[in-house]
Amino acid sequence: MKTLLTIAIFGAAICIANAQTVKEAEVPGRTMEAFRKQYPNVKVDKWEKEGANYEAEFMADKVQTSVVYDERGKYIQTETEMEVSALPPQINEYIEVNLNGKKVTEASKITDAAGTVNYEAEIGETDYLFDSKGTFIKQEMTEDDD
Repeated sequence: MKTLLTIAIFGAAICIANAQTVKEAEVPGRTMEAFRKQYPNVKVDKWEKEGANYEAEFMADKVQTSVVYDERGKYIQTETEMEVSALPPQINEYIEVNLNGKKVTEASKITDAAGTVNYEAEIGETDYLFDSKGTFIKQEMTEDDD
């Protein structure tokens, strides 16, 4: 089951790399309804289409957050920006040993619909993904579209 969830998270992450900005009017009604139910008082900064999924980017409690739903409004995952210093120590150890102590410029906590937590550490143009225990999973190139 964990393998299936991990595959789903990475599938969503791959789609994120190929995201296209869309207007709110282009977001399916069920997706919009699910978002408004989960975040009733939030203003979306940007909607993106990621394959068949939709991602809303917004500020929640002064923290950059994004949430992904499918076209039917099914919740997939939430990504919340976090302080680099708040990453699990095992991630910092991995970076020190395997990446010659390069500096993490951004960090995020990713929680999927089942509650599984993963972490993302951005170093240069690459995102490094780790599980909740800080074990390295994979890396992928980032596309900075901001």
